Amino acid sequence: MSLSMYQASIPVLTKILANLASILEKAEAHAANQKIDPAVFIQARLYPDMYPLARQVQIATDVAKGCAARL
Repeated sequence: MSLSMYQASIPVLTKILANLASILEKAEAHAANQKIDPAVFIQARLYPDMYPLARQVQIATDVAKGCAARL
């Protein structure tokens, strides 16, 4: 039984994006509970040389989009 490139990649990317969405929902709920402006998280960096969260989310979605487009 052969495994197509689609079967090897798209389900993985779908799972990754679903996990990312779940993490972002938890962060939004945390911000609401702690009365923190969500914009603080969007521009936050865990380390000075990292991209802010918004850019990291953009990169993750661009990778998924680009992979699907190439397949």
